[in-house]
Amino acid sequence: MPYRAPANDIEFILNEIVDFDRVRQMPRFSEVDADTVSAILEEAAKLASDVMAPLNHGSDQCGAVLKDGHVICSPGFGDAYKEIAQGGWVGMLANAEFGGMGLPLALGTAVNDMMAGGCLSLSLNPLMTQGQIEALEHHASDQIKALYLPKLISGAWCGTMNLTESGAGSDVGALRTKATRNSDGSYSITGQKIFISWGDHDLAENICHLVLARLPDGVEGTKGISLFMVPKYIPNADGSLGAENALKAVSLEHKMGIHGSPTCVMEYEGAQGWLVGNEHQGMKCMFTMMNNARLGVGVQGAGVAEAATQKATDYALDRVQGRSMIENGTGTISDHASVRRLLMTMRSDTFAARSIALACGTALDLGHDDADQQALGAFLIPIAKAFATDAGHEVAQAGIQVHGGMGYIEETGAAQFARDARITSIYEGTNEIQAIDLVSRKLSDNGDAAFALLDEIETFAEAARAQRPVLAKAVWSAAETLREGTEAMLSLPLNDRLAGATPFLFAFARVLGAHYHLKAAIAAGKDSTRGKLAAFYIYQMLPEYGPLLDQSRRGADDLYALSAEELRIS
Repeated sequence: MPYRAPANDIEFILNEIVDFDRVRQMPRFSEVDADTVSAILEEAAKLASDVMAPLNHGSDQCGAVLKDGHVICSPGFGDAYKEIAQGGWVGMLANAEFGGMGLPLALGTAVNDMMAGGCLSLSLNPLMTQGQIEALEHHASDQIKALYLPKLISGAWCGTMNLTESGAGSDVGALRTKATRNSDGSYSITGQKIFISWGDHDLAENICHLVLARLPDGVEGTKGISLFMVPKYIPNADGSLGAENALKAVSLEHKMGIHGSPTCVMEYEGAQGWLVGNEHQGMKCMFTMMNNARLGVGVQGAGVAEAATQKATDYALDRVQGRSMIENGTGTISDHASVRRLLMTMRSDTFAARSIALACGTALDLGHDDADQQALGAFLIPIAKAFATDAGHEVAQAGIQVHGGMGYIEETGAAQFARDARITSIYEGTNEIQAIDLVSRKLSDNGDAAFALLDEIETFAEAARAQRPVLAKAVWSAAETLREGTEAMLSLPLNDRLAGATPFLFAFARVLGAHYHLKAAIAAGKDSTRGKLAAFYIYQMLPEYGPLLDQSRRGADDLYALSAEELRIS
């Protein structure tokens, strides 16, 4: 069966799992009533299922190509992008002042989930533009806003972000791209950037690059970096296109997956650019875009996990093999316990990942008026990004396993999900960087946001004891143990904290997943599908948090037991 965008599952999470009703009651979102939410999800589901998903396999087989200095996109992407742009999906989160829908971030995150499940490669394009729109709304001059935002929001122009260089990956402060001041108030940008998603293409009439560069008086490191708007075509004052700028895509990366998404090496040769924000404050401006993108990438993991789960489940329910060991079996491989474990794990982890991402988006929406919710949203960003993308990768691998030998054959499409999902745990800050962010910046409040979240989990678990006592007790106990683990993390020296960062993040995610599954079980009822899935997750998957917390407390000594010379394999 083809991909079916999970609008019903998403609407259930918004209504029953996260505090989205509070978002709809905010004055800024007063027009987003329940019927509007349902209609938006229904239309986005049609777009993802009927327009984008049919292009997914073809874009993997026939990806973007660079010809005569310009990128040509996969067949069908042009028409599909027109539908995305004309439907208003590029600007769905943007301010209505410049033509956007002004939707809540949580709802936009839900739409991006379905689009990623339909075709991850194509969904990256509007995601990049959405992040740029947010950065310009917060930091650009009124002149830049008036010139660029209407075009970006309409989808007529597309946006990118240019951070990475060959010698400056995660260490952005080591970049070498230079900016010099021009007499007319603009700047000249010279340098090379790599790994630029959708750096060039033929879907829109202009491509607008946000580029990090250093001015001559910029100090070394991140504090000396500035941010510039550098368009492919320099626009005239009325928004029409003028001369082509001195920049180009010099090559495309040959990637493991997302072949339909052109990942470019961009060369800037004195290209004309305009300052966004203040000089030497580029990282502050770029982080606005990066945080948007990190949540967006997290939900890409959930989207790919959904698509992989659907494909594996459909295959398992159709594939006749072996003798059934259960009464009233179907005779298919879905009867076998080992396959059932794979399918149940895939489905329950997808739900957990999606719930964490939507909870993060909801908290950030509420954070417009509530500092505690803003802190909660910031705390959840690294968990949402890392856990959901790791889940996407693991679920896609499990999908191959369900297919058996056919999963290793490209024609089934199972392998594409695994290849596509793999990048999500790397770009927009590797998942290890997310874990470091969690145990450093996000615990710099002495754990206040973490402990407030654990209070919420324990309070709900206490209330749920009357209906699901065993499940509720397990979740409460896990939250209390995680509280102790968080206190232990706060007491560790910095490098010991960093050594335990990744297991700590995934322990937190496991407990959060159990919390959201418990909420689903209470909302849907004990004998419901959701109740049964919650029991599987809490009994079978939640216990992983214990060994993970043990690892997080061990410190760094085990990691440095081998000397640098001993690490080398002779």
